[in-house]
Amino acid sequence: MASASLTAPKVAKRRASSLGDRIFAMLCQAAGILVLILLGALIVELFIAGLPAFRAFGIAFVTSTDWDPVRELFGAGVSIYGTIVTAILAIILAVPLAFGVAFFLTELAPPWMRRPVGTAVELLAAVPSIIYGMWGFFVIAPAFAQHVQPFIIDTVGELPVIGALFQGPPFGTGLFTAAFILAIMVLPFIAATMRDVFEQVPPVYKESAYGLGATTWEVMKGVVIPYTRVSVVGGIMLGLGRALGETMAVTFVIGNANRISTSLFGPGNTIASLVALEFGESEIGSLKLASLLALGFILFLLSFAVLATSRYLLRSRLKA
Repeated sequence: MASASLTAPKVAKRRASSLGDRIFAMLCQAAGILVLILLGALIVELFIAGLPAFRAFGIAFVTSTDWDPVRELFGAGVSIYGTIVTAILAIILAVPLAFGVAFFLTELAPPWMRRPVGTAVELLAAVPSIIYGMWGFFVIAPAFAQHVQPFIIDTVGELPVIGALFQGPPFGTGLFTAAFILAIMVLPFIAATMRDVFEQVPPVYKESAYGLGATTWEVMKGVVIPYTRVSVVGGIMLGLGRALGETMAVTFVIGNANRISTSLFGPGNTIASLVALEFGESEIGSLKLASLLALGFILFLLSFAVLATSRYLLRSRLKA
């Protein structure tokens, strides 16, 4: 009887624990389903709200460079071009800098310097985007107009083939300036990811390479990067997704001109900057508002394409 009386509380405790596990599992499942519902609702709402624009202009809406509210002619070609160009150029500028920061913090910096420098890099992510935009407009754009762009135009702009990308008047604002600001903004995300994954490499791997006579760079190239390449690609894609949707910082410095320029120094716009500028002046039920919401739907598809591409790259690297 004594053993039975001692067993009963244990059984009750197990039942209570099992009930708690089931409740916790149900809550987690509900949270996952809620995320899917919210995502689906967002997609459907953007598509339905932008449907009048797709009906009015058809597939030509995606490629058209028109944006004339007076004649009610709208197209997404210029903003799509600006979004893709600035985001890709920002990644090209940011990835080498982020790799250099992560390499320095994990392999070269003395221990007393790693925490302050790492904290400073992470604080860049906490700066509001409008501050970046104001800094870009009042500091970076004048510096580019007076020093950087004239130098590039006189040197790189004279080269065949690629020279056309770096020609034109040095206004300071434009696609290149917007990409530079975006590169600074996505730098902490990519650098922090690279630093964290570089630190996860087992020390015995690096010590074995050093024992064979490898240099610091050879250890990084032959051991650290192959071991962490999956996470590095994920961090880069995270930065690319951040660059695609940035609004205020780009609006300040991109020039906000609705035309496609062959020069990176020329003005342009992005989907996010165009929506930010035009949304407040759009009337409810108007074709212009429908076009802006259709742009939001296209931006969502671009972000989804980036995510799908990153998943494919990660999966292919895991199989390699």
